[in-house]
Amino acid sequence: MAFILTGVFSGIVVGAIPGLTGSMLIALTLPITFHMSPLHATTLLVAMYVGSIAGGLITATLLRMPGSPAAVMTTLDGYPLAKSGQPGRALGFGITASFIGSLIAWVALASISEPLSELAVRLTPFDYFALVMMAMALIASVAGGDVIKGLIMGFLGMLVTFPGIDPSGGEVRLTFGANDLIGGFKLLPVLIGIFAVSQIFADVFDLKSRQEKVAFSSRGMFMSVRDLKQQAVNLVRSSLVGTFIGILPGVG
Repeated sequence: MAFILTGVFSGIVVGAIPGLTGSMLIALTLPITFHMSPLHATTLLVAMYVGSIAGGLITATLLRMPGSPAAVMTTLDGYPLAKSGQPGRALGFGITASFIGSLIAWVALASISEPLSELAVRLTPFDYFALVMMAMALIASVAGGDVIKGLIMGFLGMLVTFPGIDPSGGEVRLTFGANDLIGGFKLLPVLIGIFAVSQIFADVFDLKSRQEKVAFSSRGMFMSVRDLKQQAVNLVRSSLVGTFIGILPGVG
């Protein structure tokens, strides 16, 4: 229990800082685990990673700056709710949804990981291509009424992943002779550039929003039984959708 609490707390702190990731925390902690038992080491590292993913929603909700790639979508609903004067309620909803989603994803992992691994070794390049196309179709379908915009954003996201080393063949592609591009574009810096930097410039040039002050209140941080009943279907549905999309290559 001590390893779980330590890992989750440190992961939340790191995840709440834009630019720092759970992978960095795990890399720094890994040498410490060499003298620990496998069970304790795995527990600590997994707790750190899960905590960092959940911690990313704090800055995404309060500042519209996702601390982790998984918290990007939180900026769309969590930030407006916090800006309306209910930051505690926004954080409470996000933390509860993250907890329930993690439990459902864990059950799915324990249930279908073995058959999925057996299926994965049988997939051909044509199957991977079909899965990626299905993922792109899902991106377009969740873009609302503007399907073309969803497709464009999906292909732009794929374009960002092209520079660097091909994970299959090991060839260097689209670096244009720049050694700095051999490692490719990391997802988190790209997301920070899209969301955080744009929000900073928007706040700088928007004098009205800069003068607004929203007092933080922890009221509503813990979801009531009534809220859980109202959002039960939404929580389960969103968790299942997130688990399914997380399995697909090209979306994650």
